[in-house]
Amino acid sequence: MENPDKTPAPNPGRIIPAKEPLYLEGPRSRGYELGFAFKVFLEFMRGFRTLHFVGPCITVFGSARFKEDHPDYQSAREFGRQIAGMGFTTMTGGGPGIMEAANRGAFERNGASVGCNIKLPFEQKPNPYTQTSITFDHFFVRKVLMIKYSYAFIIMPGGFGTMDEFFETLTLVQTKTLIRFPIVLFGKAFYRELWEYMEYLAEQGTISREDLSLVLLTDSVSDAMEHIQTFISKNYQVQPRRRRWWLMEKRPGVAVSANVA
Repeated sequence: MENPDKTPAPNPGRIIPAKEPLYLEGPRSRGYELGFAFKVFLEFMRGFRTLHFVGPCITVFGSARFKEDHPDYQSAREFGRQIAGMGFTTMTGGGPGIMEAANRGAFERNGASVGCNIKLPFEQKPNPYTQTSITFDHFFVRKVLMIKYSYAFIIMPGGFGTMDEFFETLTLVQTKTLIRFPIVLFGKAFYRELWEYMEYLAEQGTISREDLSLVLLTDSVSDAMEHIQTFISKNYQVQPRRRRWWLMEKRPGVAVSANVA
């Protein structure tokens, strides 16, 4: 129906502009899908090559929106320092906020610091506190690699992306798709309602009560790190990765193996 007063209809616009017009025509051509699969394969291979020698990591997830004066920024910075003190590599999404803070703490402690950035329409810029940085086109590739190289996960306060990372990691551990590693949910006040809802899920039988034991909810950086260190030392052995001269490795790194004794 034509607008009689010629006033343009309100247009809220897209939150994230589409790269190209989309038509609801179903699957793309086989050639397009093959090309897409090849691009994803190359992205995985680039990630494998970049991250192969970074050593065992502890991944810190959290909001990109917190500034330096925010208490959670300072907590993430302390996490980075303590992760470096344990001899592990701090891995984050490579952007600002919590990610910058954790990388910064590791950097200040002369520890290894890795950032796995993502291309966004509003250009999330890599923070300056990483020795190794890689930028991905696809969120799912980035998320796989941030989980693949990590042996513990710290979930700081955050938004949709952080919730996605938390629940996917938790689901992988719950279903034994991923070997059980420590998961820390940091911020009792921030995550109070979420934790209560998880308890409600247990009451309704959609998860097991034991599944809640997969996560430590805490406000203490020291308690979180003690939990991680105790779990890893009890269940795993950290040993040097053998250097093979024909691979031209830049750094030997370390490997973490299950303690089967």
